[in-house]
Amino acid sequence: MDAALHGSHDYYACSLPKKLGFLVSLVLRSLFSGVYINPTQTAFLKNLSKDAIIIYASKYKSRFEYLFYHVRYKEETIPFPEIGFEYRIFLWQKISRLIRIALAHVDYFFRHKTFPNPYESGYFQRQLEAGSAAFLSLVDRKGFYHRFVKAKQDPLKYLIELQGMTDRPVYIVPQWLLFSRKPHRPPRSLFDIIFGIHENPGPLRRWAVVLRTPQKASVEISDPVNLKDFLRKPENQGRDLEQLSFILRNRLLEQMNRHRQSITGPVVKTRQELKELVLRNRQFQDFMKRYARSQNKDISEIYKKSDAYLNEIAADYSATFIQALSMIVGWIWKTMFDGITLDMEGLRRVKSAATKAPLVFVPCHKSHFDYLILNEVLYSNNMPCPHTAAGHNLAFWPMGPVFRKSGAFFLKRTFHGAKLYAAVFSGYVHMLIDQGFNIEFFIEGGRSRTGKMVLPKTGLVSILLDAYKNGVCRDLMFVPVYVGYDRLLEESAILKELEGIQKKQESFWQLIRARKVLKKRYGRIYVQFADPISLEALVSRSDQSMQEMDQAEYQALGRNLSYRIINAINRISVVTPQALTACAILNYPRPRFSQKEIMGYVETYLNCLHSQKARLSQNLDDTYHAVEDVLAMYNDRRFIGRQRGKGQDSTAIDEKWYLVWENKRLTLEYYKNNCIHFFIPAAYTALSILSSDAFQFSVSTLQSDYNFLQDFFKYEFAYDVDKTPGYMFRKTIKAFIDDAILMPHPTLPDTYNITAAGFRKLLCFASFLKTYFESYWVVLKVLKAHNRRDLVKKERMKKIRVMGNQLYKQREIERSEALSQVNYENGLTFFNFKGIRGAEDEERIEFYTQVIQKYLNCFMVQK
Repeated sequence: MDAALHGSHDYYACSLPKKLGFLVSLVLRSLFSGVYINPTQTAFLKNLSKDAIIIYASKYKSRFEYLFYHVRYKEETIPFPEIGFEYRIFLWQKISRLIRIALAHVDYFFRHKTFPNPYESGYFQRQLEAGSAAFLSLVDRKGFYHRFVKAKQDPLKYLIELQGMTDRPVYIVPQWLLFSRKPHRPPRSLFDIIFGIHENPGPLRRWAVVLRTPQKASVEISDPVNLKDFLRKPENQGRDLEQLSFILRNRLLEQMNRHRQSITGPVVKTRQELKELVLRNRQFQDFMKRYARSQNKDISEIYKKSDAYLNEIAADYSATFIQALSMIVGWIWKTMFDGITLDMEGLRRVKSAATKAPLVFVPCHKSHFDYLILNEVLYSNNMPCPHTAAGHNLAFWPMGPVFRKSGAFFLKRTFHGAKLYAAVFSGYVHMLIDQGFNIEFFIEGGRSRTGKMVLPKTGLVSILLDAYKNGVCRDLMFVPVYVGYDRLLEESAILKELEGIQKKQESFWQLIRARKVLKKRYGRIYVQFADPISLEALVSRSDQSMQEMDQAEYQALGRNLSYRIINAINRISVVTPQALTACAILNYPRPRFSQKEIMGYVETYLNCLHSQKARLSQNLDDTYHAVEDVLAMYNDRRFIGRQRGKGQDSTAIDEKWYLVWENKRLTLEYYKNNCIHFFIPAAYTALSILSSDAFQFSVSTLQSDYNFLQDFFKYEFAYDVDKTPGYMFRKTIKAFIDDAILMPHPTLPDTYNITAAGFRKLLCFASFLKTYFESYWVVLKVLKAHNRRDLVKKERMKKIRVMGNQLYKQREIERSEALSQVNYENGLTFFNFKGIRGAEDEERIEFYTQVIQKYLNCFMVQK
């Protein structure tokens, strides 16, 4: 009886019917269709627990938003709100429904001398348990008065009570309907006072945007709050309903405010205001006084010099300029490239991390386009462009002012001996973090000249660690980013540097000459995001706080973080057909090859990549045709040349044959190195096995070889700080077994046999290291031939290049790509670290001579 009575009165103005009426639905769908909703975020909503009760939350009360979500979410086939807590909607209801609402309320009033209450009647509970989604707002001018003065029902209290009565999870999903991405700029204008601010526009302003420029509006969905998990937290045990609802409301508001700031950026301040924050900082003031005393100079002179340094360093961030630049960059990449492959799921995780702490984007650095592309990706996906640390060489006119306006701040290549400059720069970075700005920097220091990741430079990492240590921020989220290209724009300039030609300083005329690149096509761009690394979480793993660490432990933390970033970038890098084909061409033992022979190498490498769950370019789904297209492209670019078939066999004659041109091997080496990091553990393992010179081996006898190779090439390839060499060695052995390269011995434990096909595959992997052994062999020859006093810094690299060319002509080294300036420098660094600086170090030289010869002999069977 009661249920039937309740059912007859279940008509409330807070509820919107599933169907609003044909004409109304048509008009609203048309009006709202231009507002962008991120498909990754809607997919996330669809994947919430199927039995979940979903409550959407906005910050400010808005009938417009309630109506919008009801219409658009229904169209997107995701749960759409049908109930609005503390809402009354009359205008968009059907007339017949309005009559039912009026009659139900009048009838109920005559029966009970009061109007029906959807909380007390159980209407809300019945609707939510039946699968309807709901909508509530956290901030309402009348809300506080109703909850605390008139003691009316609080929706959050009700939902907490509801969660206590049901096993189904109740999710509160905070979200923003954004009408502008401009950061808050006080004070409010007269227009803002009349029509509402950007964050909370009035009804007229909302409808004006939707009618005139709907593309300016977008929906941002924040991480859902699971009330079950919220109530289970130890700190919430024993709290009453009033306290819980207060804590929940504050948490939701804080999350929403952070989410909005992660889109718009912090409150806008002028460049002069930001400079003053640095120069007026108490700690920096104390430093300047100490520095003035130590230099025996007047404090005013130090102030003047600090101000001049800050002018050199500081950005001149302009949201308006960035908006204009975004359109230009968007046109450029659409003109020059075939599109961007963007990791939307990774970006969603980054946006979620942005609500918790300032972000530090750390991309790999292959091209000057890296920061333009990344900033364009972030801006076009509702995130503010970060402040980017750029080399002082890019401060030339007119690009210097352009970069400053887009958020670039400049630094010198070295701070050696520049104590005041270092303090000013650190103070500026700390101020940016304190103000809530995101930061971007290149951990490699400069662009990679070889195609592989350069080992990390930890200077800026140390400055950011200092900011966290000094309490500038509660946490920092480091975001490793991969930005890759099918074809590099600066290809020719970088290859000249590898050959030892001096790099040209960036200039305006260089920019003018570079306009010809707009006439070419460079394939696709790949932008991928690794999981953000929380500095707070990383430090919490240690037994001691940062304040308790000594200098060595503090530096070790910085190196640990830096290597984590490098390895994370390597893991998310995209393997392209260009890179994979270059690997096969250069590792093939002869310069002449057929497509069929190259495919054998490619398939071996693909099996290795699949075992690591590496990210592959989409066109590698059809491997044969992808390799065929790359060979045709390399032929057109004259990296390789088409050859006639050979032999009497008609199949061999019809097969496509190519010859790699010696003077283009270094170019192919660059693209090969784009993915070489995936194969280094396999290369170490394969060469360890081959060097044993037996078809049967025990794992324990080869572990030392693997350890030696990892140490020998520690200046070439970053190691994984979380995994020991022993773990990597055994993991690779298992992958070799899965690929039928090795076969476990039937009776002997920890012993393996090399299969017939496996021997060839081991050479495929080991060949990745041959180039580096040949480069290091050249360096060792020079060290053996000259005393320390003859190898002065300016002359030694010249002597190494001469020796390399000589050995190449004599065929003592076979690969022309081994004549690489970067390889020489890394080899020299390694031998110097081991105490070899000249012919006097005879014993050590003899040891490494024998070692290199031993490993190079493993490749003799390929000839």
